[in-house]
Amino acid sequence: MRGCALAALGMLLVGCASQSMVDGGDSATGDLGSPVVRPSPADVYIELSAAYLRDNQLTEAFKNAKKAVLVDPSSSNAHYVMALVQQRLGQPKAADKAFRKATKLGPRNPVVLNAYGSFLCERGDFSEADGYFRRALKNPLYNTPWLAWHNAGSCKERAGDGAGAETDYRNSLQANPRFAPSLLGMAKVSFKHENFLSARAYLQRYAEVARHSAESLWLGIRTENQLGDKDQMASYGMKLKARFPDSEEAKYLKSIE
Repeated sequence: MRGCALAALGMLLVGCASQSMVDGGDSATGDLGSPVVRPSPADVYIELSAAYLRDNQLTEAFKNAKKAVLVDPSSSNAHYVMALVQQRLGQPKAADKAFRKATKLGPRNPVVLNAYGSFLCERGDFSEADGYFRRALKNPLYNTPWLAWHNAGSCKERAGDGAGAETDYRNSLQANPRFAPSLLGMAKVSFKHENFLSARAYLQRYAEVARHSAESLWLGIRTENQLGDKDQMASYGMKLKARFPDSEEAKYLKSIE
């Protein structure tokens, strides 16, 4: 889920470049919730912290996140960026505390709800995580719902619920048919269900919108092996060894050749 967490960070940067995202107060969001609200004095520090975090400058990211919380302790986004920083620093208890504060202050903030769901899933709290994804998706003004749908599907896949994962991945692709992580997710689910033609089709769609990863190439190798297409299997294999020679997938491929 790291990719989607980074996407959420990107959304934070975009939001702060224009105006603050959901603050969470009823006066700002109304009954439906809104992705944009009043400016906050914390916005500049939130933007700086997120930018430093993106560049992996953790000391500066933490300093600015702390300033954001100090100048506007009522800002959901200030606590959210603090949670992201603490998560990157390997401080799960502090990150959890900041996430909970952010969701309390921004109960309709879909970006924060989605990010906290991802955090909970990473530590194995699958059921609680799913609840946060569903809360994010209840906001009809959430402009990137495919992120929460995908994260919900990925979390269900980790929990062993293949059918639930497939449903959520399909919902993600309904919202954004070109969302690469969900295309790969559907390819994996299809392979697991021994629907190899479907797995091939999703991998082809994935390749149209994203550069292959070691994981997707290895899945392609196994899919084409099941379908008996040795030429395509060899093509995937050559790409895997050329692009990711030190990956675990490439090492395993070499061991069985």
